[in-house]
Amino acid sequence: MKKSRWTKVELVAKVGLAAAIAASLAACTSGGSKSSSYRADESASNANSNSAPSAKQNEQAAPAAGGSASVQAQQSRVPAPGPVPPPPGGAYFKNYGTNPFIATEDDKLSTFAMDVDTGSYTVARNYIGQGTLPPEEAVRAEEFVNYFRMEYPAPENGAFAILVDGGDSPFRSGYKLMRVGIKGKEIGTEERKDANLTFVIDVSGSMGQENRLELVKKSLKLLVDQLGPSDQIGIVTFGSTAKRALDQTMMKHKDRIVAAIDRLRTEGATNAEQGLKLGYEMAQEYYKKDAANTIILCSDGVANVGAASAKTLLQSVQDYARKGITLQTVGFGMGDYNDTLMEQLADKGDGRYAYVDSFTEARRLFADELIGTVQTIARDAKVQVEFDPAKVDRYRLIGYENRDVKDSDFRNDAIDAGEIGAGHSVTALYEVKLKNGDGSFGEVRLRYVDAALNKVVEQAAPLRLGATLTANTKFLAAVAEYAEIMRGSYWAKDVSLRTVLPVAEQAASGEQQLDFVRLLKDTLALRKE
Repeated sequence: MKKSRWTKVELVAKVGLAAAIAASLAACTSGGSKSSSYRADESASNANSNSAPSAKQNEQAAPAAGGSASVQAQQSRVPAPGPVPPPPGGAYFKNYGTNPFIATEDDKLSTFAMDVDTGSYTVARNYIGQGTLPPEEAVRAEEFVNYFRMEYPAPENGAFAILVDGGDSPFRSGYKLMRVGIKGKEIGTEERKDANLTFVIDVSGSMGQENRLELVKKSLKLLVDQLGPSDQIGIVTFGSTAKRALDQTMMKHKDRIVAAIDRLRTEGATNAEQGLKLGYEMAQEYYKKDAANTIILCSDGVANVGAASAKTLLQSVQDYARKGITLQTVGFGMGDYNDTLMEQLADKGDGRYAYVDSFTEARRLFADELIGTVQTIARDAKVQVEFDPAKVDRYRLIGYENRDVKDSDFRNDAIDAGEIGAGHSVTALYEVKLKNGDGSFGEVRLRYVDAALNKVVEQAAPLRLGATLTANTKFLAAVAEYAEIMRGSYWAKDVSLRTVLPVAEQAASGEQQLDFVRLLKDTLALRKE
């Protein structure tokens, strides 16, 4: 856990609402834990997240030490640290723990729900852009990796194509880095469903800070320019109370939509719960069976949702998702920002969580990506990687701690998992210790409900590595290692950002990747390394 800049007295004074919300979230999002493995808890009883693992954990600790994980260690998971109290006027985050190395003789399967959230990366970037290091709890490694768009080969048939590659790890001698890349099929403008979008927009007083509401308004106008004449938009606002700012309106009346956006003004407190309820009422009223019915929540807060309300609200969001109304959440600004709830709302709503820290990010999200994300091509998508114990000694999945699925539930189609939009790519990185490097050493399986066919599909690909890492895989290795360091992972305790920088500089290409190199340099300056 991050060493706080605040005194113990200040932290205790701030814990009230944050602890209540996070406790409620933990209660309503528990389950899906993996019975045959555990997650390393570097800080359950220590303030320093870089403290050594327990005796059991140490049996599979430092990669250079060799050896294998004990059966006893694999049979129980040490719980992740509890909710993290926010600093004064700060944000709410949750520590989900860190995946350990797993010996294949104890558990050869790794199973998780697919995830396309990216909010954690841009939240961290916002902190650093303001000259402050993000809390360790704000960093989710898989969201850093999945922020970067990979040009994976498109599927020739079906909804997905699977790519597996890798090579020597640039950060751990004797270990391989394996990339599993999954690419969803593209859907052309003529083929996609009509978009039936209901925006639920925070207009509370804090949205006037840093021109947050103005950035929301610019974001909506970017989206309006991408929509077709048969798409439609409705707007609900919430400050102290919730209001209908615009009933669902077809894009052929674009002038009415733009006028409604221009009329948005800040007022009052933050009643996010009432705003979402009114938004769902509108979405249900204008529901279209053959359209992409989606609510998009834009807020800088939602921290006023209490413990009991959070549990009820998350259940309601999940119920609406089952009826075909999905929810995406987009964060703006950083007031009393509840990252935990924003992420869990999108998870329960079968949607995506993103965060906008600049107009450039708004353009990327609202002009380039959003229409694809609302058109779902796969529901309840799960990944299972099976390692051959004869060829693999141990492995570690980087990130996805809060997307864990029981191995036995991979083919349980009643289990809620990830929803993937058209054209999306998903990346998972593994650190692997091989016994020998000849040929295939396992299989990756993908299971999902094909939205077009409304039937369960399963496909697979062999695990193979190349002689060296491709430039993109090496770049993602740098991103993942950066995230591991920034979240205080035990497994990165012997690696510095100074070591990561040349790897990133050598591999980076294109505006997005070069922006990460600049972020890394800014982080080095803030950490005074």
